[in-house]
Amino acid sequence: MATSYAPLIRELREKRGLSQASMAERIGISRSSYIAFEQGVRELSLSEAEKVAETLGITVETMMGGSVPDYEKYRQMILAFLRINKQLPKTKLAKLLYFADFGWFYKNLHSMSGMQYRKIQYGPVADAYFRLIDEMFDGGEINVEQKDGAMLISETRGGAKNALSRLSSEEKKLIEQIDKKWKGKKTADIVAFTHQQLPYLYANDNEIVSYGLFTQEDPVDIF
Repeated sequence: MATSYAPLIRELREKRGLSQASMAERIGISRSSYIAFEQGVRELSLSEAEKVAETLGITVETMMGGSVPDYEKYRQMILAFLRINKQLPKTKLAKLLYFADFGWFYKNLHSMSGMQYRKIQYGPVADAYFRLIDEMFDGGEINVEQKDGAMLISETRGGAKNALSRLSSEEKKLIEQIDKKWKGKKTADIVAFTHQQLPYLYANDNEIVSYGLFTQEDPVDIF
């Protein structure tokens, strides 16, 4: 299986003007072994990955495609989308959150919430999404109702009392941009769009999708 973060490492190496031979020397492996890694046919050991991250000035977590999940921030991201929509289909909301995390990673090399996303039939979805939706419903923050075969989610008065304190002004701006792009569009349209993106195309079913691959998308195809 190809190493999912190899494209990200190659891009960062080139931006820093480092050759493959230089990287291999810093890691302590042969040039051919390093080239095999960038080609996705060789895995790095943990110690080698740590040396790569140190050389490029990033954390291993960022290199692997995320960071420690911030569940409270992810809950606030859910509320942020619901706060500018009367209702959202459950599947469409999951895709908007995916765009927020991966769109933020595209510009900053770390995701908004640190969540991992998995390839399922309806596009990439955060592992904790369904559990957190249930918890927020039980806690009175959101309402979930079924209509015409779709599960519709809306914010309650209880949810509206929660401040979006974990989200920066720039993060809120990105959420608004994503919402504006997809407002009024059908769930099937947003699902089809995610199916054409590199993280989904290069992952096996039920496999974690790569943040690193997302940096290879054209700017117009981020969301």
